[in-house]
Amino acid sequence: MIAVCFVLGLLVGSFLNVVIHRTPLILERQWRRQCDELAGRETPTEPRYNLVVPRSACPACKAPIKAIQNVPVLSWLALRGRCASCKARISARYPLVELLTAILSAGIAWRFAPAGLPVVGAALVLTWFLIALTFIDFDTQLLPDSLTLPLLWLGLFASVMGYTGIAPRDAIIGALAGYLALWSVYHLFRLATGKEGMGYGDFKLLAALGAWLGWQMLLPIILLSALVGALTGITLIVVRGRDRSVPIPFGPFLAAAGWIALIWGPQIVAGYLGRM
Repeated sequence: MIAVCFVLGLLVGSFLNVVIHRTPLILERQWRRQCDELAGRETPTEPRYNLVVPRSACPACKAPIKAIQNVPVLSWLALRGRCASCKARISARYPLVELLTAILSAGIAWRFAPAGLPVVGAALVLTWFLIALTFIDFDTQLLPDSLTLPLLWLGLFASVMGYTGIAPRDAIIGALAGYLALWSVYHLFRLATGKEGMGYGDFKLLAALGAWLGWQMLLPIILLSALVGALTGITLIVVRGRDRSVPIPFGPFLAAAGWIALIWGPQIVAGYLGRM
């Protein structure tokens, strides 16, 4: 099971690279069309563009990537990180995303295989969504509704089907409490400082995690993500001299904390309660 999930993770990681790259571009196209409609302008005809069409191509020379050149990790190593046509550098992040997806997928199998295939499948879906959202938010500071909202509904569905071990009541309360928790922090921070401390996508991501993991996991997720986010921000300011006014995306920390809670949440809560 672990080996199968590792290989599956490599394949899915290759597709997630497409999702991470293209989803913001798809959103930009949609926003331009909406602006044209509101302004009464004719929308220019554009080639079809989605997660499937057109075929993947080199960003530099636009040469289509052949199937043999699209084997996860191995193709990048064989090409030595360069395009086969123009020899332009290919970012190392592509194979790293594939490896990360494979490793986390294998971790899901290790943790949940005894619970059965439906549980493993549900946890894999949550993991893959979190990886895509992490890198999209890191690149663009966007958490698209096209990912966060389906993730929330899938969490509620998985709870109803018994794939998460979370009672539907706890999942529904988790979704509501997750959204309202960060929504309240956002408005309190704006009233106190006149600034926006986070985006609405963060509310929806925490709501989705509440649906998947139950309301009991919300506090550990918030505390862990806030702690890691604060340490990261301080490190960037002190070590790299990052401007304090430049925002840091919070979604990656929420996603990481959510995955940790998925794997070790009960142990974390039991350990915390045992020390009270």
